[in-house]
Amino acid sequence: MWWFGRKGPSGFSPSSTAEQVTQGIHGTALTAIVTGASSGIGTETARVLALRGVRVVMAVRNMEAGSQVRDAIEKENPSANVHAMELDLSSIASVRKFAADYKSSGLPLNILINNAGIIASRFMLSKDNIELQFATNYIGHFLLTNLLLETMKKTACESCKEGRIVNVSSRRHKFSYPEGIRFDKINDKMGYNFLSAYGQSKLANILHANELAKRLKEDELNITANSVSPGPINTNIFRHFGFLSGLIGLLGKYVIKNVQQGAATTCYVALHPQVNGMSGIYFADSNIAEASSQAVDTQLAHKLWDFSLDLINRCSK
Repeated sequence: MWWFGRKGPSGFSPSSTAEQVTQGIHGTALTAIVTGASSGIGTETARVLALRGVRVVMAVRNMEAGSQVRDAIEKENPSANVHAMELDLSSIASVRKFAADYKSSGLPLNILINNAGIIASRFMLSKDNIELQFATNYIGHFLLTNLLLETMKKTACESCKEGRIVNVSSRRHKFSYPEGIRFDKINDKMGYNFLSAYGQSKLANILHANELAKRLKEDELNITANSVSPGPINTNIFRHFGFLSGLIGLLGKYVIKNVQQGAATTCYVALHPQVNGMSGIYFADSNIAEASSQAVDTQLAHKLWDFSLDLINRCSK
């Protein structure tokens, strides 16, 4: 497609790969956490960050799969510094344990990439009785970010390097429920639509980044928070949808990005000097993009923040 190679103001296009957008960047003094790094764009993000010298902590639900990915990265790149730690984002207890273990490790934290995501074909609840997509794609990342923020603040202060938080959203954020976030119906099975619920969780990712960016700026902290859309990608997120997998396989080479292209925007926002000082911005195709009107609603973002804290507190009792 002609538009696929069309470059934006950054000099990159939808066809740019993660390696291309980070070419010449040295991240040897940086440490990053990548959630959901055992497959798809998470794996490619971890691989490319490690290729650029970043110490990478893969936060994965399946430790066996994570260890295999780590070994593959180290085999390709013997100088890679990659670790795997267990994290189930659908469990508040698991998120708290991961954060506690990370703090105990004494590792610094420059970059937090909230990448992991699921699509649930039917209504399901998490271990904490929260609708599964909202719990995994958003609440788990919201809590993880809050718990690791002090570590990021300390690292930014001691290293004099900008900390970066990257929330991986989706173009589907524009197709949430009509009200955006169903505050009173998060766990309501009636009216549940799995694609709208997925869009809701991805809208929440952007609202979270925007509200966090505002708070970080108010506190004059050298940490930014942004959101990204990888674009349409053929990954195993659709593994439970046979008809979609088949359609993607048929049309993929024409309209769907590969994993290398899909991870590009995440790696660009995490590492590229063009993004220095930019915060509260939505990116797609390694360029600034336009989010939905709901995604830039400051009152909605603030309401979601308070709602999320209250939900976590209620689930933790």
